[in-house]
Amino acid sequence: MGVDAKWPADKVERRPVSGLTPYAKNARTHSDEQISQIAASIEQWGWTIPVLVDEDGGIIAGHGRILAAEKLGIAEVPVMVAAGWSEEQKRAYVLADNKLAENAGWDSALLASELQELAGGFDVSLIGFTENELLELAAQQHDGLTDPDETPEPPVNPVTRKGDVWLLGKHRLVCGDCTDADTVAKCLNGVSPHLMVTDPPYGVEYDAGWRTRVMPYKNENAGSIMDHLSVPQTSRSASVS
Repeated sequence: MGVDAKWPADKVERRPVSGLTPYAKNARTHSDEQISQIAASIEQWGWTIPVLVDEDGGIIAGHGRILAAEKLGIAEVPVMVAAGWSEEQKRAYVLADNKLAENAGWDSALLASELQELAGGFDVSLIGFTENELLELAAQQHDGLTDPDETPEPPVNPVTRKGDVWLLGKHRLVCGDCTDADTVAKCLNGVSPHLMVTDPPYGVEYDAGWRTRVMPYKNENAGSIMDHLSVPQTSRSASVS
């Protein structure tokens, strides 16, 4: 076709959505959430990219935009016609239109900066990033502490104090001493845990032999780990037998 040939984008016209036919073998999927995002962008910016169709009205590029148009009740949309394309060209471009865009990357620093500036007066959720992605990008704007041993001075009026319980959905987070029975009880709130995985910096004498006593046909090589406090002070290491 070449750069000097007539391009589909040379002429844009409006056609009824009902007269356009989706490509039956379109491998690109569109979730309900993404269709809603496209619909929101159309409401914000209008229709910015014409749908690419063949001479019979078969959709080559723009399936998601058509689904969004149907969601919004838009009867006519801008289209451009790929005149003279072979079947192979049309089928290949259905894939290329999506894949070529995916091959691009982001300058994370510039992206985070742009989003931060826009967030002051624009609804950045319309741009398409998830909430977690926005949080991760926002975190890149802060260097944090460069020295892992450098800790800030505690605030005069801390938000969280000893004994406070934070409710995080189904989870409970207690500010306190994990060796204190009352603190642990406050955390559990009457629930008996099925499993507790801990790695405290305290003396623990662990005997893996209980597995053999419960299931004698398994764990024949299980050993025990002594309380490190009972080991001579010169070594301070765990003993495995």
